[in-house]
Amino acid sequence: MNAIPYIKMLRPHQWLKNLMLLFPPFLGGALFDPGILQKAIIPFASFCLASSVSYLFNDLLDRERDARHPTKKNRPIASGVVSSRVAVVFILILLVLSIGAAILVSIPFLEFVGMYLLLSFLYSRKLKELPVVDIFCISAGFLIRLEAGGAAFGIIISEWLFLSVFLLALFLSTGKRLHEKRLLGESAAGHRQALAEYPEGFLDGTMYLTGGAVLVTYTMYVISRHSLVFTVPLCCFGLLRFIFRVKSGEGGDPTESLLGDPQLFAVGLAWAIMIAWGIYSRGGM
Repeated sequence: MNAIPYIKMLRPHQWLKNLMLLFPPFLGGALFDPGILQKAIIPFASFCLASSVSYLFNDLLDRERDARHPTKKNRPIASGVVSSRVAVVFILILLVLSIGAAILVSIPFLEFVGMYLLLSFLYSRKLKELPVVDIFCISAGFLIRLEAGGAAFGIIISEWLFLSVFLLALFLSTGKRLHEKRLLGESAAGHRQALAEYPEGFLDGTMYLTGGAVLVTYTMYVISRHSLVFTVPLCCFGLLRFIFRVKSGEGGDPTESLLGDPQLFAVGLAWAIMIAWGIYSRGGM
């Protein structure tokens, strides 16, 4: 049996988003404290399983529409390589494993995993068809991950970090929608109703608005942290590079852009190194 389609339908490359769980200890200067990295394994695994559940459920509901999509038609469920019955079995197994792992962490963490799963269910069933609501749902998913990381490691999330993540998620999800709208053109409504309902120029304006807001809130977050302020130019470059990719038609998926664009990957890596240097070498917090 070829296992590749079954692995592919879990979208393991999207698990990169779950590194948001590590932001609280990383930015709080506690990531390399004794036992922290070991403690991160179960929470990370729980959210990876939960996110795969959400992707499988969404792909199962959208299998007919995805089969007509220029790129999504190659997904295992949409292409028929993986049957709907097998997908349901995977959903149930992963759901049990995700909840079981969350229970091992803490009850507050379990509550965040439950919130994420509920939001994903509502999003797949209806909310993704509502303009503006759809991009807010995606942003909420990132915020849940951030707060779940705080709950898992007992770290309070600062207001400026909360706002930065929220606005960044809005920025990225808007860019993704704009790319989809441009890619699908007149057939957009047949794939996602919300795309057809966005007025001309709305997504462009929203992307520019949230991009500028991200730069402001992130600057406010790092401005009192001395050496971390030097990461602001990297943040600015990353935002502009993503806008360039979206407007050039190169792609709007945040994860694929980070992994597939050498400039974005280099800037992201440089940002992580500079943050780590500022916090852990100089006590930048």
